[in-house]
Amino acid sequence: MSTYIKNFLKFQPLLSELVARDVKIKYRRSVLGVLWTLLNPLCMMVILSVVFSNIFKFDVENFPLYVLSGQVIFNFFNDATTSSMTSIISNAALLKKIYVPKYLFVLARVFSSFINLMASFTALLLVMVAVRAELHWTLVLSAIPLLLVVAFSLGVGMLLAALTVRFRDIMHLYSVFTTGLMYLTPVIYPMSMLPSGIKSVVLLNPLTNYVTMFRDLAFNSTIPSFGSMILGIVECLAAIVLGVYVFYKNQDEFILNI
Repeated sequence: MSTYIKNFLKFQPLLSELVARDVKIKYRRSVLGVLWTLLNPLCMMVILSVVFSNIFKFDVENFPLYVLSGQVIFNFFNDATTSSMTSIISNAALLKKIYVPKYLFVLARVFSSFINLMASFTALLLVMVAVRAELHWTLVLSAIPLLLVVAFSLGVGMLLAALTVRFRDIMHLYSVFTTGLMYLTPVIYPMSMLPSGIKSVVLLNPLTNYVTMFRDLAFNSTIPSFGSMILGIVECLAAIVLGVYVFYKNQDEFILNI
């Protein structure tokens, strides 16, 4: 274990450079730059709030906050895993020249997405202040589900990065998968409106638990149940263990397939 820690510390400056590079590339030649990390979720919140609170008549208190809080979780997961998926392939030129721990490229993509997550969370706080929502002390604990979804996304990202090197079709299929996953995550609709059959399917989605915990802590001043916390921890640990296992099992063959 000490060898892995020393190796990580040795390449930590490279990880910082990779994260900075990813952020700069994403907003290169953009007039507003990183301000888009705040504007994107706010614009989507306005659109979804108008459509679903007025046209489809979703009776949810503080619906804009309800939508934005769901977006904070889902958009991070989507961005982190989608960018991680191509992290090895897009750095093929560097991997062919020098030795670099390959997991650093996945970490860099997740960390750069984490910066966007913090910006989205800031946007959520600004909206809460603007609409004069009550700020509960449990808002501080909302960091727990955020950290759990970061760990969960890292595990899924490592799994996708390893599989995509060998099976490029995953890049085309994953966008379809995440579109379906968005509708199976209670981002824009309340769980109470779902029929029991569909509700049971939505509850199988790990993101549903993270979104629910985040909303309970951020808005409802409710501590998630012990079962929800244990489930969230088990889900993120399972994702990390599976992702790390598949990644390390296949990393020696990356150079042959990129």
